[in-house]
Amino acid sequence: MQPHPNVRAAQETLDGAGALDGSGAPSVIRLLPDAVHTAAAAAAALDVEVGQIANSLVFEADGVPLLVLTSGAHRVDTTGLAASIGVARLRRATPEFVREHTGQVIGGVAPIGHPRQLHTLVDTTLDKFDEIWAAGGVPRAVFPTTYPELLRITGGTPAEVV
Repeated sequence: MQPHPNVRAAQETLDGAGALDGSGAPSVIRLLPDAVHTAAAAAAALDVEVGQIANSLVFEADGVPLLVLTSGAHRVDTTGLAASIGVARLRRATPEFVREHTGQVIGGVAPIGHPRQLHTLVDTTLDKFDEIWAAGGVPRAVFPTTYPELLRITGGTPAEVV
């Protein structure tokens, strides 16, 4: 069975970047038996702490897409984040906006594999874990990585988002 195009694009990005997991092995997307639409569901399926899940949240920042990778244990303070990055308006993107800019659906948005690289902020809280998990392009796909690797492969900027 061929992987979904979003999963294939995300894995190709991981491979092209030489992305590693927490053990130093190549990061490989894993397909879970069921879709995991929340950090809590992903953590339960993987038997890890909810804080180890790197949620990929797309926001509309003054009309421009902004990808925020936040610990599953956090909620993004949009008012504080807007002020810290100097935008007048920061709001959760619509499903259509997310698909337009990532090619992926909410609930499975990978931090990589998009048609164009998005400006990305990465929650500094994720740095306390030896290994973190991110979505792999569809709601049942995930991959292991580390905070430094996530910053490197996304070109992201460390940020406090809560």
